[in-house]
Amino acid sequence: MKDQKTYMPNDPGDIIGEEHWAKRGDIDLFLFRRYSPIARAKNPEKPVLFLVHGSSFSARTAYDLEIPDQGDYSLMRTFAGLGYDVWTMDHEGYGRSTHTEGFSYIADGVEDIKAAAPIVEGVTGKQDFSFFGSSSGALRAGGFANACPERVNKLVLAALVWTGKGSPTLAKRAERIDEWRGSNRRTVDEAAYLNIFNRDIQGLTIPELPAAAAAAEMANGGGSVPNGTYIDMCVNLPVVDPTKVNCPVMIFRGDHDGIATDEDVLGFFNALPNKDKQLVMVSGQAHNTTIGINRARFWHSLDGFLCMPGRVD
Repeated sequence: MKDQKTYMPNDPGDIIGEEHWAKRGDIDLFLFRRYSPIARAKNPEKPVLFLVHGSSFSARTAYDLEIPDQGDYSLMRTFAGLGYDVWTMDHEGYGRSTHTEGFSYIADGVEDIKAAAPIVEGVTGKQDFSFFGSSSGALRAGGFANACPERVNKLVLAALVWTGKGSPTLAKRAERIDEWRGSNRRTVDEAAYLNIFNRDIQGLTIPELPAAAAAAEMANGGGSVPNGTYIDMCVNLPVVDPTKVNCPVMIFRGDHDGIATDEDVLGFFNALPNKDKQLVMVSGQAHNTTIGINRARFWHSLDGFLCMPGRVD
């Protein structure tokens, strides 16, 4: 935990949490915002940051988790304290958004973000945002960058998979593809989170994390999530075209993440056309970079990339 304390920004003391709602057809989509008027006044150059959650977590479980007496686990609160205007959303079937009979595939997630963008613009006055997504959230965010490039000024992807070739996690998951296809939802409880956090390596999350995540998910979404992204990642990859992502991109990859091989991630990185791109490979990180014991190393990389000055011609 020593390294964790080297990047712990001061809480300005006025961090606000706001609830907002968007609509996609008959589906109500929950949005959540955190910001600090004090920190934003001191750092007006910091962008709007939109966080896209993955397959097994609703938005606030992933990005606004609180674990008493264990340090700051909220990416939203941390970056609000740095001056960012931070947003996230529950995709269809997750958290407080409408639970439908649908599977909430990655393409559905892209449509969710399309519905959310005008709400964020209306509140912030900004037409484009910086995006971060992890795992299937990276694929949702990348898909949105393909579909609406004018809305994305920078893109950060963690726990990324492109083609899925050689992925041990997806090979294991594909053994249960009939189960994922047979029901639109699966349970996420403490046992499920314990497996997720330890499937690549043990010791990179605190023991209290599975119970805290399960409790947050039960409070926010009833303890179950849709299966669509699991299906997509097993049988429908690739779903993002890197050659059509024109904004600056950072890919953050831990040394213990079986969702993809290094070769698969490097292939995606090499295909990106914008030379303002970074591939950050960091030790002490597993699949869940935002809530591991070394999450401060990720915060440092994310903040540095988002605040890098633009090119001068």
